[in-house]
Amino acid sequence: MKSWKYFLLTTMAGLTFVLGACGSDSTEGAEAESDISSSEAGEPQAEGVLEGKVSGDGSSTVAPILEAVVEEYAAEQSEVQVTVGVSGTGGGFEKFIAGDTDFSNASRPIKEEEKQKLAEANIDFSEFQIAYDGLSLVVNKENDWVDSLTIEELQKMWIEDGTKKKWSDINPEWPEEEIVYYSPGTDSGTYDYFDEVILDEADLVKSATLSEDDNVLVQGVQGDKNAIGFFGYAYYLANQETLKVVKVNGVEPTNETIESGDYSPLSRPLFVYANNRAIKENPAFYDFMKFTIEHAGDMAEAVGYVSLPEENYNKGLADLEALK
Repeated sequence: MKSWKYFLLTTMAGLTFVLGACGSDSTEGAEAESDISSSEAGEPQAEGVLEGKVSGDGSSTVAPILEAVVEEYAAEQSEVQVTVGVSGTGGGFEKFIAGDTDFSNASRPIKEEEKQKLAEANIDFSEFQIAYDGLSLVVNKENDWVDSLTIEELQKMWIEDGTKKKWSDINPEWPEEEIVYYSPGTDSGTYDYFDEVILDEADLVKSATLSEDDNVLVQGVQGDKNAIGFFGYAYYLANQETLKVVKVNGVEPTNETIESGDYSPLSRPLFVYANNRAIKENPAFYDFMKFTIEHAGDMAEAVGYVSLPEENYNKGLADLEALK
């Protein structure tokens, strides 16, 4: 197995060419893709080798795990072409509902309205949990006043109230400097999750820079002493030398606090949703999903997320087998 922790640290900033993360909302719907084919893998062809095509899309948070899986899978099944786009959880579900993809990566559970649209499209699906994430709040390394924020302070900071907020509005001891916000775009499952558990579905501050590309958020916070942003735990780990993580209710996101649930309410599961018909009719897709579930825990840990208990993966494999 490749050294994926090294891979993440050296290429996370270049994820736009690895998995083609979308740009900002102004370029919504744009995507690039990662294609792993037999010629790229350099494997010799053999009789009876599995062949086929598999397509997916969805969450930029889940993307590092799937990129690692795809790279490893190419070494075993060089004639299966796996294409993965990154248009955010919501954008991925739109393509899944349209029947354009075999699977959809998500950093939140599927919504009821998305389930309804899938039912209307006669698409049966299965949900597979693949890892845990801790949605991470970060500030600039030069920020020496913020170490921890309460849920109430986060709400005061991030909910739109018609004013231009300064750090001193949150705590009088903090600088009288305007807060600069960086947030995942509205197609992102990370945005949806933050909206649900922190904002309680109130409006996010209108001055925030939004992007489905987490690298844009990373670079924005790196470049402004007064900035704050949030994204998946792996993106913080990959940039921890240049970013400062903020504790929530006094708890820092770590593998231990995320897995235990102590990092509440920002610990969350990550998902892959699969088209049941594609599992039954496309042997390459079944094989890829089996490989994904078998290796998701190791890959999650390697790229900076937290693996599930082994029994969760065993259940996922059993559920997959039942669909075949």
